[in-house]
Amino acid sequence: MSVHQSVLELIGRTPMVRAQRLDVGPCELFLKLESANPGGSVKDRIGLSMIEGAEKAGKIRSGDTLVEGTAGNTGLGLALVAQQKGYRLILVVPDKMSREKIFNLKAMGAEVVLTRSDVAKGHPEYYQDMAERIARETPGAYFINQFGNPDNPAAHIASTGPEILEQLDGKVDAIVVGCGSSGTLSGLSKFFAEHSPNTEFVLADPVGSILAQYINEGTLSTKSGSWMVEGIGEDFLPTISDFTRVKKAYAIPDKESFLAARELLAKEGILGGSSTGTLLAAALRYCREQTAPKRVVTLVCDTGNKYLSKMYNDYWMLDNGFIEREQHGDLRDLLLRPFAQRDTVVVGPNELLMTAYTRMKLYDVSQLPVMDGSRLVGILDESDVLMHVHADESKFRDAVSTAMITNLQMLDVRSPIESLLPVFDRGHVAIVVDGEQFLGLITRIDLLNYLRRKVH
Repeated sequence: MSVHQSVLELIGRTPMVRAQRLDVGPCELFLKLESANPGGSVKDRIGLSMIEGAEKAGKIRSGDTLVEGTAGNTGLGLALVAQQKGYRLILVVPDKMSREKIFNLKAMGAEVVLTRSDVAKGHPEYYQDMAERIARETPGAYFINQFGNPDNPAAHIASTGPEILEQLDGKVDAIVVGCGSSGTLSGLSKFFAEHSPNTEFVLADPVGSILAQYINEGTLSTKSGSWMVEGIGEDFLPTISDFTRVKKAYAIPDKESFLAARELLAKEGILGGSSTGTLLAAALRYCREQTAPKRVVTLVCDTGNKYLSKMYNDYWMLDNGFIEREQHGDLRDLLLRPFAQRDTVVVGPNELLMTAYTRMKLYDVSQLPVMDGSRLVGILDESDVLMHVHADESKFRDAVSTAMITNLQMLDVRSPIESLLPVFDRGHVAIVVDGEQFLGLITRIDLLNYLRRKVH
């Protein structure tokens, strides 16, 4: 065990794990844990390669400003390297990026500019176009341009490809990869063309991206959709892309991606991100289609730590219709946090208002049912707490019972959905009961989520 002089020395040489509990048909499936890189993703490799490549070419030196547009982890890889080497970094990111990534970027010193994720290349607010414009308008700034930078695929020719071949003793039948900037795919493809030409390449692509159709049908669509998986999928062909060795592509819906990533954690103990789910789902489809054994490799592109508020959050998954609950045909279908399942965040009448306030903040809710055992005795919301403590903050130590509302209007579970609207119009939350039994609360956002799910 050696001591390293910099975190940058930890980039690469990531471990490989053979899947043991996933259904891989007649194949062996190997998972390369790019999540073990110090920045948590495969993009650490290209962050280092692109910055050091620009240094060697004399284009930048310590203290300069670097600019990049990133929809995924490239920003984190660049931030890690820029921080260690003394560069100012401006990143333009689409607003679908997880909060964890944005917090991470800012904590490492990067300047984050949020832009729209619902516009395509050519629009002034498209993240890459905006980044290029900021670089052009910032004196002395250098535009990294991962989508057209040859030092991107070069990282995988130099390190990722040789590592995979060495770890599997030179026997790799297929590699399943995704494509964002296309650096991983293009670099691995070039390396294996020379060192293992019989290795097949398979593309994992989110539904909505144009790449799967381009591979499978040879048609380059000008119409892309939208998808929630981060970091892969495209609405154009990156200039560094090389798809010549990709013979098959799978278009994977968001739901399948997220459930595959959750299955990877549940069965193999590996916490991967959303694009990992897409790659795994495609790899499992490929493996199960084979009639003869094959040694298949895919990447755990990044760590799932960055998605705990999204795909590993049951409530977020329910909100977006990616996991299902039993349907009852009544107001229970709108309860995001049913009391019977111990999902409702509650407070007791004798607990302190400080406790109630802390609970609201922790669980991001604005009201709490006040429960005496299984009996609902009141409702406490933010305004109740504020009105009680605004003149004397020491009253945070008063009991919840001193500030809660006890004049409660209940809605029977069999009431029509339309009966929620007058409740919301009065500024209240709907308290749903079945006889004497409290079932849960319905808020405006719960109704909006319910109606939006019906659009799918």
